[in-house]
Amino acid sequence: MKLAHRKEGSGDSRHQVALAATLACVLEASAEKVGNVTPEHRFTDAGFRDFVASAAALGPAIARAAPGRVGWAVWKSVSAARRAAATNTHLGVALLFAPLVAAWRSPGRAGLRRRLAAVLRGLSVGDARWAYRAIRIANPGGLGRSDAADVRHPPTITLRQAMALAAQRDAIASEYVRDFAITFDLALPALLAGVKGGLALPEAIAQAHLELLARLPDTLIMRKAGRATAETVSAQARTVVETGGLYTRQGRRAAGQLDHDLRQEGNRLNPGASADLVSAALFVGLLEAEGGVLG
Repeated sequence: MKLAHRKEGSGDSRHQVALAATLACVLEASAEKVGNVTPEHRFTDAGFRDFVASAAALGPAIARAAPGRVGWAVWKSVSAARRAAATNTHLGVALLFAPLVAAWRSPGRAGLRRRLAAVLRGLSVGDARWAYRAIRIANPGGLGRSDAADVRHPPTITLRQAMALAAQRDAIASEYVRDFAITFDLALPALLAGVKGGLALPEAIAQAHLELLARLPDTLIMRKAGRATAETVSAQARTVVETGGLYTRQGRRAAGQLDHDLRQEGNRLNPGASADLVSAALFVGLLEAEGGVLG
């Protein structure tokens, strides 16, 4: 799939972006990533069908994002996804995709990442207000409370400022502060390397997820189970990658064992933040694909 760059006032971008967003979510959910909902594994409150249904609902909603409407698009997308699935499936994805869509639709000849930086700098208190509503609707696991900018109270700072307060404990929040450094500098290169290295796309997605988890402790695990546990899981993923990951038979066995271990406590050890970041990388890859690099 290759998307032509949008032109100001053109009517083709919204449908194409909606399709790319839905496809990125479905592809990510379809890959057998360790510790996540996949076609072969479900959680007690959500399965693969829930992720597919909410992805189909999210795509058209997130495609309506634009500069000045990032927070609103997050709320619109989460609301649509929750009508399709009874549990939180795509809050993190909506938070990541909305500024990317707004950047894609921004005028100018600068590259997507530079336009994204401008979108993030321009986020407002209104964006925070809509995003807070989305977070309350999704009610994500391990949310906790905050002395500053708690989502249960009306915001008095911009969405980017609010994300800065959470950046140390939430990888998605940190993307708002660092202009999506994880997505562009870690997740996307890992994904492309897997494809170019001969892995089928679902395996390349699962391998990118492993590599990201090996590099950075998953902040969803951190919120649910503590930093020490998240760092232990990250070290285990690093061992899998060093064993060969999905490129080798031994690495596949090691990945299978890690997957088994992560499922022993329900979804408490679900590396879901890493999965959301891989979804964002897939979305960027689809938006910027040249020659069908993602197949």
